[in-house]
Amino acid sequence: MRIEYADVSDVGHRDDNQDRAAVVANEHSALLIAMDGMGGHADGARAAEIGRHVLLNAFAAESHPVFDPLGFLHLSLGRAHEAVVAAGKGMSLEQRPRATCAVCLVQDGAAWWAHLGDSRVYHIRHGAVVERTRDHTHVEQLLRDGMIREDEVHGHPMRNYVDCCIGGEPGQPEMSLSRRRPLSPGDIVLVCSDGVWASLRDADIGAFWQPDGPPLAEALSALVDRAVAASAPHSDNATAAALRWLG
Repeated sequence: MRIEYADVSDVGHRDDNQDRAAVVANEHSALLIAMDGMGGHADGARAAEIGRHVLLNAFAAESHPVFDPLGFLHLSLGRAHEAVVAAGKGMSLEQRPRATCAVCLVQDGAAWWAHLGDSRVYHIRHGAVVERTRDHTHVEQLLRDGMIREDEVHGHPMRNYVDCCIGGEPGQPEMSLSRRRPLSPGDIVLVCSDGVWASLRDADIGAFWQPDGPPLAEALSALVDRAVAASAPHSDNATAAALRWLG
């Protein structure tokens, strides 16, 4: 498996960084993670760190390539949710730690992904977004129902109302999982928190890396810097992990 990958997390204009990211790879498989601790709840950073830790441990314990990618994502995110719920035991419901997340598994020339909340996965080809996940938010539902237009999403006053996350309520959250997505040489998969995409358009994200440009790590850092600058002086934590499939 020939790949190039990177991750970056910027505190933005916040006092602390409640996001977490990771990319881990071996000769057969790679896992990308973006976690966004929900700042309106206690210990958002702790929720994101616990979630990342559970997913990394689950990946390390698997044989590779992973036999059942969707089953792995579903079970691992379920365990991450249970661990964050346990961390909030004894707290009032509104104070329990929570996090949104986006996870992508790459192997065998394909990608599988899952997400909860408004952390996103992007599939990029030839400088354009082929597909992205749809947020678990009230605004996304308004968009699907035709009540608002795509260009109204970014500035909508209820954009941050998230319907799904890990942590909080004990019941299993309704995560979204993708089917197998074949990758072509040069394709990029990117997972990110809303601090990256909220102030950018899909065209900006799709074009963040160019064949004649800097390495992927530099291009990803530039993308995050651009997102932070676009939201200044009130930018959120901005976090992303990306992988370029080379064949």
